[in-house]
Amino acid sequence: MTPTVVLPVIIAGLYAAGVYLLLDRSLTRVLLGFLLLGNATNVLLLSAGGVAGLAPILPVDDESQINDPLPQALVLTAIVITFGISAFVLAMIYRSWRLVRDEVVQDDAEDLRVATREEIDADDRDPELLHPAERGPGDGLTVEAPPHHPDTDTPSDDVALGLAGAEAAENESAEAAAAGDVSATPAGGRSARREEEH
Repeated sequence: MTPTVVLPVIIAGLYAAGVYLLLDRSLTRVLLGFLLLGNATNVLLLSAGGVAGLAPILPVDDESQINDPLPQALVLTAIVITFGISAFVLAMIYRSWRLVRDEVVQDDAEDLRVATREEIDADDRDPELLHPAERGPGDGLTVEAPPHHPDTDTPSDDVALGLAGAEAAENESAEAAAAGDVSATPAGGRSARREEEH
């Protein structure tokens, strides 16, 4: 069998497109780029296995006609790894969409601040001359806030927010009905939202 240039061109095209998509800020394009890289790796491993031959199952009459089973095993491993990482990236895309209705990775303000600050050795800096935004814990000038402990009744994510509000409305409605306050229980059994005076 003569070597062909088609497989290297396909592999190079898949790798180039995969790397291009992987460098984008959109998580969907990152996922597609990772899938292209996985497929390029699978084609590369299969092409490295040599010419087609018999299945690597013994006993066989002529062992020189058997395919090398190692590339096939590596491709199966690569498929499993690609599937696992793809599932993880899909979960990140879903969570990002649920929280901020966007799946594009944004710049982190703290990372930008650190990247643009001057390169000065920490031993050469006088804490008293630092800008208040640059001071940190342990410099002797910053008053550290006590750790914030959220209430146990506060919902932890956006999914529980609606449930917590519905439960509170049902509790208010039930309390108003038990007290005989008809004005607080509108039709449908839901309580009217009242602002508490502080």
